Amino acid sequence: RGARPEQPMVRHNNVVPNQHFHKTLWQDHVKTWFDQAARKKRRRLKRAAKAAAVAPRPVGLLRPAVHPPTNKYNYKLRQGRGFTFAELKEAGINKKQARSIGVAVDHRRRNRSAESLQLNSQRLKEYKAALIVFPKKRNKVKAGDSSKEEIASAVQTKVKGILKMPELPKGEEAMVITDEMKSDDVFHKLRLLRADYRLYGIRQKNQLAAKAKE
Repeated sequence: RGARPEQPMVRHNNVVPNQHFHKTLWQDHVKTWFDQAARKKRRRLKRAAKAAAVAPRPVGLLRPAVHPPTNKYNYKLRQGRGFTFAELKEAGINKKQARSIGVAVDHRRRNRSAESLQLNSQRLKEYKAALIVFPKKRNKVKAGDSSKEEIASAVQTKVKGILKMPELPKGEEAMVITDEMKSDDVFHKLRLLRADYRLYGIRQKNQLAAKAKE
């Protein structure tokens, strides 16, 4: 009988290979995805059928443009859950009427900057300008409903999210560093600006106290 060939040892501090191929019916636990193309087609046909059913109304609700959380993604813009009460008020839309004209409302969200308020109120104004309101009954036209000419010319929008997302301003382009830039003491300028921001309240308080003494 010949000697049994030994398994060569692994190098360095690694695990010695000792596989256990004893599990039965492993084929039952394998996940397959052979219907991926068929699912894709089914989803597309469902979307088309849904759009045809609600035409000429757009599919879904108008949603605000918001910045995603975390430093990794907050430079982008995406669709949010709904518009704030402040944004609706700025655009002149009643918060109870908003849902009836296809505008999503989020009572939890707050505007933490003037920029977000301005951006989304402008988005609402654009939507309001292009909005065509159909009467509930064709024979009875009420106040706020669109004219017959506008209703006849209504076309379903194909844009995802009803309105295009606003474009973010482009960053600074690359430039040659000049001698003036090099000589400028930017570090101390920033320190002074931070100090002014931090001490603004205390300084205001001291000024008021000094005026009161006079």
